[in-house]
Amino acid sequence: MLAAAVGLLLVAGCDTAAVDETRGCQEQRQADEAKVRVSRWDPPEDLPYVGEYSEIHWQARALGNPCSRAPGPTDWEYQGVIVLRPEDAHRLAEQFEFVPFASIDPAELLHSHTPTDVRPDLVPLLPAKPRWLHSEMYNETLPSAVWRVVFLDLEHHTLLFMLNDH
Repeated sequence: MLAAAVGLLLVAGCDTAAVDETRGCQEQRQADEAKVRVSRWDPPEDLPYVGEYSEIHWQARALGNPCSRAPGPTDWEYQGVIVLRPEDAHRLAEQFEFVPFASIDPAELLHSHTPTDVRPDLVPLLPAKPRWLHSEMYNETLPSAVWRVVFLDLEHHTLLFMLNDH
C-alpha cells in the first residue's frame, strides 16, 4: 500500500509539473505573439523584390498549439507592414501587375485573406485611407517556403503582407 501511495504521489507530481510547464509555455507564446517586431524580414526570399525598405513591423502567431505535448511542428502565420522606397513600390506594382483590390471578386482569389484581416496591433501602422492593390502573380512568385498574400498601397508606399508556413 505504501508503494502505491508513493507511486500515486509521483504521478500527481508529474502531472503538476507538466501543467506548470504548459502554462509557462502558453504565457511565453502569448507574449511572443503580442510582440511587434522591427527586425528585417528573414529570409528575404519570402518577400522578393521589395528592395531596401526603410521600415518594417511584423508579428507572428501560432496556428496550432506549440505547447502541446503531442509531437510535430506547429505552423505559423506572419503579418507585417513594410514602408517601401517610392521607386521600389512603383517597380513592384508594374512588374507584378498589381490591380485595385476593390475591383476583384474575392470568390475568385486563391486565398481568403483581405486587408481587414490584419492583426489589431498592426492597424495603426497602416495608411489612414489606403487604396490597396493586389497581385496573384506576386503571391505565387517563387521561391518561397510560405504561402504569401500581399496588398500594396502605392500612394503611401506601404506593403501589407500575410505569410503562412506550409
